[in-house]
Amino acid sequence: MATIKKQALVIGAGTGGYPCAIRLGQLGVDAMLVEKDQPGGVCLNWGCIPSKALISASKLAHKAEHAEHMGISFGPAKTDMPKMQVWKSGIVKKLTGGVRQLVKGSGTQYVTATAEILGPKRAKLVYPDGKPDDTVEFEHLVIATGSVPIEIPGFAIDQNKIVDSTGALELDYVPEHMVCIGGGIIGLELGQTFQRLGTQLTVLEGMDRVLGVCDKDVAQVVARQIKKDGGEIVTKAMAKDWTERGGKLWVRAEAGGESKEYPADVVLVAVGRRPVTKGFGLDKLGVEIDERGFIKVDARQQTNVAKVYAVGDVAGQPMLAHKASHEGEVVAEVIAGKQTVNDARTIPNVVFTEPEIASAGLGEREAKDAGYEIELGKFPFSVSGRAMAIDETNGFVKVIIDKSDNRILGIHVVGPEASDLISEGALAIEMGAFAEDLALTVHPHPTLGEAVMEAAKHSIGEAIHVGNRRR
Repeated sequence: MATIKKQALVIGAGTGGYPCAIRLGQLGVDAMLVEKDQPGGVCLNWGCIPSKALISASKLAHKAEHAEHMGISFGPAKTDMPKMQVWKSGIVKKLTGGVRQLVKGSGTQYVTATAEILGPKRAKLVYPDGKPDDTVEFEHLVIATGSVPIEIPGFAIDQNKIVDSTGALELDYVPEHMVCIGGGIIGLELGQTFQRLGTQLTVLEGMDRVLGVCDKDVAQVVARQIKKDGGEIVTKAMAKDWTERGGKLWVRAEAGGESKEYPADVVLVAVGRRPVTKGFGLDKLGVEIDERGFIKVDARQQTNVAKVYAVGDVAGQPMLAHKASHEGEVVAEVIAGKQTVNDARTIPNVVFTEPEIASAGLGEREAKDAGYEIELGKFPFSVSGRAMAIDETNGFVKVIIDKSDNRILGIHVVGPEASDLISEGALAIEMGAFAEDLALTVHPHPTLGEAVMEAAKHSIGEAIHVGNRRR
């Protein structure tokens, strides 16, 4: 057993760990990145990237099938799921291989092994090929162990009939029926993906509406689309168990005081994720964990234990890749001695449903609960020339401002390319912009971005292409 000395040890090569490792290398810190599985973590291998690949493919197929009114007819789309999986896997392989090279290129050592913390400033590396264990002695420790899907009673994951997000992304056929337990981001993204390919979708949601993290009017647009496409959404529903008969799975759920069964070929369990804080010796350090299982950190991402840091999903909500990456870079600079803190004003959120949802800043309820008197500006894509031209007019842009001074508090987009449009909103909030800043910024025509400008103008009663309220 060899002893390796490093200034910093990063456990986990996901979207929090690998940017941290790269930045450490750039800053001249002698660091090691340890990952027991694939570089890139959940996001690149079993989450963000593969899901968006399948989502884009299914959207293309759906759009092609419904282009007759534009004067183009392709006929019914033919789906080759095994081939689609090969294409998706190629994207994943290219990106994960790139991560490994970027880490090494920065000067940080990349190691494939399982890290086990032995105590303060010491960890053991267990290699998958049976190579003798090594010990790492370090000054700084970064925990970037991520999260895993939550399981629920009665629905043990077998990645065959009962799948989580990882299993759903590996399906090599299009199910006739799918029951999705959970109407949150992951459930609806994947559920709609298969719905667009021809699957009959049923969503069972325990709350009174789907997409509870989004403003109600925004979430309603997606809910209506699911129903328009033939899907069923059952709210205040608690999935209890399932049986198999007649070649089908039958999921029993209770809703409104009644018990009902729903047919499925595959059941997707998507009720959330939990942080990974056990199984690698973290308890030996005395790191504080909150009541929800997340590691407590301060503005420098440091735990209650000196020189022990946490980033990404394990460090608290929101569980988003870009939030993890930002935190990883903050920690690297802290370790390198820079006076850096995590003071981001907003972490934008994107939901790749149909239509897409994106938000930055406060929602309506959040703003009111924070004591603001607000004004709203809305601009529907149904009157956007660009949205009409690409035949995607569902949704709107909403701008929330502080009535007292017109400062932008939140921007919410539901509609075409929302994921790209929101970056302007995130910048506006980060720089403390006012509605006038967006309204006076000349946006090119015809573009979807004009909707952001018009919504800002609408919030102060100056919109040109939609009626205004008097202020």
